[in-house]
Amino acid sequence: MTEFVLVAGAWLGAWAWDEVAAPLRAAGHGAHPLTLSGLADKQGVPAGQQIHVQDIVDEVERRDLRDVVLVGHSYAGIPVGQAAERIGDRLARVVFVDSSVPADGGSFVSAWWQGPAELEAAIAGNGGFWAPRTAADYDGQDLTDEQIARIVGGSTPHPGASLAEPAVLKRPLGELPATYVKCLLDGAEPSEDVAGLLTGEHWRLVEMDTGHWPMFSRPGELARILLDAAGE
Repeated sequence: MTEFVLVAGAWLGAWAWDEVAAPLRAAGHGAHPLTLSGLADKQGVPAGQQIHVQDIVDEVERRDLRDVVLVGHSYAGIPVGQAAERIGDRLARVVFVDSSVPADGGSFVSAWWQGPAELEAAIAGNGGFWAPRTAADYDGQDLTDEQIARIVGGSTPHPGASLAEPAVLKRPLGELPATYVKCLLDGAEPSEDVAGLLTGEHWRLVEMDTGHWPMFSRPGELARILLDAAGE
Protein backbone atom coordinates (compact mmCIF):
# COMPACT_ATOMS: atom_id res chain seq x y z
CA MET A 1 0.00 0.00 0.00
CA THR A 2 1.43 3.32 -1.10
CA GLU A 3 0.74 6.52 0.80
CA PHE A 4 0.36 9.53 -1.50
CA VAL A 5 0.87 12.97 0.06
CA LEU A 6 -0.56 15.51 -2.39
CA VAL A 7 0.47 19.17 -2.29
CA ALA A 8 -0.99 21.71 -4.72
CA GLY A 9 0.68 24.86 -5.95
CA ALA A 10 0.14 28.57 -5.34
CA TRP A 11 -3.29 29.75 -4.15
CA LEU A 12 -4.68 26.23 -3.73
CA GLY A 13 -5.37 23.89 -0.84
CA ALA A 14 -6.08 20.21 -0.19
CA TRP A 15 -9.47 20.57 -1.91
CA ALA A 16 -7.73 20.77 -5.31
CA TRP A 17 -6.95 17.03 -5.17
CA ASP A 18 -10.49 15.71 -4.61
CA GLU A 19 -10.81 14.09 -8.04
CA VAL A 20 -7.31 12.59 -7.91
CA ALA A 21 -7.49 11.26 -4.34
CA ALA A 22 -10.69 9.28 -5.01
CA PRO A 23 -9.22 6.90 -7.64
CA LEU A 24 -6.03 6.48 -5.60
CA ARG A 25 -8.10 5.33 -2.62
CA ALA A 26 -10.26 3.16 -4.84
CA ALA A 27 -7.08 1.38 -5.93
CA GLY A 28 -6.36 0.53 -2.30
CA HIS A 29 -3.82 3.20 -1.47
CA GLY A 30 -3.71 6.06 1.00
CA ALA A 31 -4.25 9.59 -0.29
CA HIS A 32 -3.47 12.57 1.93
CA PRO A 33 -4.13 15.96 0.30
CA LEU A 34 -2.40 18.67 2.29
CA THR A 35 -3.10 22.38 2.68
CA LEU A 36 0.05 24.39 3.29
CA SER A 37 0.15 27.02 6.04
CA GLY A 38 -1.34 30.38 5.07
CA LEU A 39 -3.60 29.00 2.32
CA ALA A 40 -7.23 27.88 1.95
CA ASP A 41 -8.53 26.68 5.33
CA LYS A 42 -5.18 27.65 6.92
CA GLN A 43 -5.32 31.33 6.00
CA GLY A 44 -3.86 33.56 8.70
CA VAL A 45 -1.36 30.93 9.84
CA PRO A 46 2.26 32.17 9.62
CA ALA A 47 3.85 30.85 6.46
CA GLY A 48 7.28 30.72 4.89
CA GLN A 49 8.92 28.18 2.65
CA GLN A 50 10.60 26.29 5.49
CA ILE A 51 7.28 26.24 7.33
CA HIS A 52 5.79 24.64 4.19
CA VAL A 53 8.56 22.05 4.17
CA GLN A 54 7.80 21.29 7.80
CA ASP A 55 4.06 21.07 7.04
CA ILE A 56 4.84 18.17 4.70
CA VAL A 57 7.31 16.44 7.01
CA ASP A 58 4.88 16.76 9.93
CA GLU A 59 2.05 15.21 7.88
CA VAL A 60 4.18 12.17 7.11
CA GLU A 61 5.46 11.76 10.65
CA ARG A 62 2.16 12.52 12.40
CA ARG A 63 0.40 9.82 10.39
CA ASP A 64 3.46 7.53 10.60
CA LEU A 65 3.32 7.02 6.85
CA ARG A 66 5.63 4.58 5.08
CA ASP A 67 6.18 3.87 1.37
CA VAL A 68 5.40 7.53 0.72
CA VAL A 69 5.05 9.14 -2.69
CA LEU A 70 5.29 12.90 -2.27
CA VAL A 71 3.47 14.81 -5.02
CA GLY A 72 4.17 18.49 -5.58
CA HIS A 73 2.39 20.66 -8.14
CA SER A 74 3.75 24.00 -9.42
CA TYR A 75 5.20 26.04 -6.49
CA ALA A 76 4.78 23.05 -4.16
CA GLY A 77 7.59 21.21 -5.93
CA ILE A 78 10.01 23.42 -4.03
CA PRO A 79 8.95 22.44 -0.48
CA VAL A 80 8.15 18.87 -1.58
CA GLY A 81 11.65 18.42 -3.00
CA GLN A 82 13.16 19.52 0.31
CA ALA A 83 10.78 17.44 2.42
CA ALA A 84 11.61 14.37 0.35
CA GLU A 85 15.18 14.21 1.64
CA ARG A 86 14.06 14.91 5.21
CA ILE A 87 11.68 11.97 5.58
CA GLY A 88 14.47 9.46 4.99
CA ASP A 89 13.54 5.86 4.29
CA ARG A 90 9.84 6.65 4.46
CA LEU A 91 10.16 7.98 0.91
CA ALA A 92 9.37 5.76 -2.07
CA ARG A 93 9.33 8.40 -4.81
CA VAL A 94 8.73 12.07 -5.55
CA VAL A 95 6.41 13.19 -8.34
CA PHE A 96 6.78 16.76 -9.55
CA VAL A 97 3.65 17.82 -11.43
CA ASP A 98 4.60 20.59 -13.89
CA SER A 99 6.40 22.13 -10.95
CA SER A 100 9.32 24.21 -9.90
CA VAL A 101 12.13 22.25 -8.28
CA PRO A 102 14.30 23.47 -5.41
CA ALA A 103 17.86 24.66 -5.86
CA ASP A 104 19.95 25.09 -2.74
CA GLY A 105 19.98 28.80 -1.86
CA GLY A 106 17.46 29.64 -4.60
CA SER A 107 13.82 30.63 -4.27
CA PHE A 108 10.66 30.58 -6.35
CA VAL A 109 11.06 34.33 -6.89
CA SER A 110 14.70 34.11 -7.95
CA ALA A 111 13.83 31.59 -10.66
CA TRP A 112 10.65 33.34 -11.84
CA TRP A 113 10.63 33.14 -15.62
CA GLN A 114 9.40 36.71 -16.13
CA GLY A 115 12.11 38.08 -13.85
CA PRO A 116 12.34 38.32 -10.04
CA ALA A 117 11.67 42.06 -9.94
CA GLU A 118 8.24 41.72 -11.52
CA LEU A 119 7.07 39.08 -9.07
CA GLU A 120 8.59 40.92 -6.11
CA ALA A 121 6.70 44.07 -7.12
CA ALA A 122 3.43 42.16 -7.51
CA ILE A 123 3.78 40.69 -4.02
CA ALA A 124 4.80 44.00 -2.42
CA GLY A 125 1.88 45.75 -4.08
CA ASN A 126 -0.58 43.24 -2.61
CA GLY A 127 0.32 43.44 1.06
CA GLY A 128 2.94 40.68 0.94
CA PHE A 129 0.74 38.17 -0.86
CA TRP A 130 0.67 36.89 -4.43
CA ALA A 131 -2.83 37.61 -5.69
CA PRO A 132 -4.75 34.69 -7.25
CA ARG A 133 -5.22 34.57 -11.00
CA THR A 134 -8.41 35.67 -12.70
CA ALA A 135 -10.54 33.47 -14.92
CA ALA A 136 -8.95 34.84 -18.09
CA ASP A 137 -5.52 33.61 -16.95
CA TYR A 138 -6.70 30.01 -17.29
CA ASP A 139 -7.60 30.25 -20.99
CA GLY A 140 -5.88 27.68 -23.19
CA GLN A 141 -5.20 25.29 -20.30
CA ASP A 142 -7.68 22.52 -21.21
CA LEU A 143 -10.16 23.62 -18.54
CA THR A 144 -13.92 23.92 -18.79
CA ASP A 145 -15.70 27.06 -17.63
CA GLU A 146 -16.92 25.11 -14.61
CA GLN A 147 -13.42 23.97 -13.73
CA ILE A 148 -12.06 27.49 -14.06
CA ALA A 149 -14.83 28.82 -11.84
CA ARG A 150 -13.98 26.20 -9.23
CA ILE A 151 -10.29 27.09 -9.24
CA VAL A 152 -10.91 30.84 -9.10
CA GLY A 153 -13.59 30.48 -6.43
CA GLY A 154 -11.38 28.36 -4.19
CA SER A 155 -8.11 30.24 -4.60
CA THR A 156 -6.69 32.35 -1.77
CA PRO A 157 -3.77 34.81 -1.74
CA HIS A 158 -0.42 33.06 -1.52
CA PRO A 159 1.99 34.13 1.26
CA GLY A 160 4.85 35.97 -0.41
CA ALA A 161 7.37 34.93 2.25
CA SER A 162 7.18 31.32 1.05
CA LEU A 163 8.06 32.42 -2.48
CA ALA A 164 11.07 34.52 -1.52
CA GLU A 165 12.67 32.27 1.10
CA PRO A 166 15.64 30.20 -0.18
CA ALA A 167 15.56 26.42 -0.39
CA VAL A 168 17.89 24.27 1.70
CA LEU A 169 19.12 20.97 0.25
CA LYS A 170 21.60 18.69 1.97
CA ARG A 171 22.30 16.50 -1.07
CA PRO A 172 21.87 16.73 -4.86
CA LEU A 173 18.25 16.67 -5.95
CA GLY A 174 19.13 14.26 -8.75
CA GLU A 175 19.77 11.52 -6.19
CA LEU A 176 16.06 11.36 -5.32
CA PRO A 177 13.91 8.78 -7.12
CA ALA A 178 11.64 11.10 -9.07
CA THR A 179 9.10 11.39 -11.85
CA TYR A 180 8.56 14.72 -13.58
CA VAL A 181 5.14 15.25 -15.18
CA LYS A 182 5.34 17.85 -17.97
CA CYS A 183 2.03 19.40 -19.00
CA LEU A 184 2.53 20.27 -22.65
CA LEU A 185 0.00 23.09 -22.94
CA ASP A 186 2.10 25.00 -20.42
CA GLY A 187 5.25 24.61 -22.52
CA ALA A 188 6.54 21.79 -24.68
CA GLU A 189 9.85 21.34 -22.86
CA PRO A 190 10.88 21.14 -19.20
CA SER A 191 12.82 24.07 -17.79
CA GLU A 192 16.59 23.95 -18.06
CA ASP A 193 17.12 22.84 -14.46
CA VAL A 194 14.59 20.02 -14.80
CA ALA A 195 16.07 18.94 -18.14
CA GLY A 196 19.43 18.57 -16.42
CA LEU A 197 17.96 16.43 -13.66
CA LEU A 198 16.22 14.20 -16.21
CA THR A 199 19.59 13.19 -17.64
CA GLY A 200 20.34 11.33 -14.40
CA GLU A 201 19.51 7.70 -13.73
CA HIS A 202 16.97 8.37 -10.97
CA TRP A 203 14.59 10.71 -12.81
CA ARG A 204 12.08 9.97 -15.53
CA LEU A 205 9.77 12.14 -17.63
CA VAL A 206 6.05 11.66 -18.25
CA GLU A 207 4.13 14.00 -20.55
CA MET A 208 0.46 14.99 -20.33
CA ASP A 209 -1.33 16.69 -23.21
CA THR A 210 -3.07 19.16 -20.95
CA GLY A 211 -2.52 22.43 -19.10
CA HIS A 212 -0.82 23.39 -15.87
CA TRP A 213 -3.66 22.22 -13.60
CA PRO A 214 -4.13 18.51 -14.49
CA MET A 215 -5.77 17.70 -11.15
CA PHE A 216 -8.75 19.59 -12.57
CA SER A 217 -8.45 19.04 -16.33
CA ARG A 218 -7.35 15.37 -16.34
CA PRO A 219 -7.66 13.97 -12.81
CA GLY A 220 -8.15 10.35 -13.84
CA GLU A 221 -5.12 10.38 -16.11
CA LEU A 222 -3.01 12.04 -13.44
CA ALA A 223 -4.10 9.43 -10.89
CA ARG A 224 -3.00 6.66 -13.27
CA ILE A 225 0.38 8.34 -13.71
CA LEU A 226 0.81 8.52 -9.93
CA LEU A 227 -0.09 4.84 -9.57
CA ASP A 228 2.40 3.92 -12.29
CA ALA A 229 5.09 6.00 -10.58
CA ALA A 230 4.43 4.23 -7.29
CA GLY A 231 4.97 0.88 -8.98
CA GLU A 232 8.53 1.66 -10.02
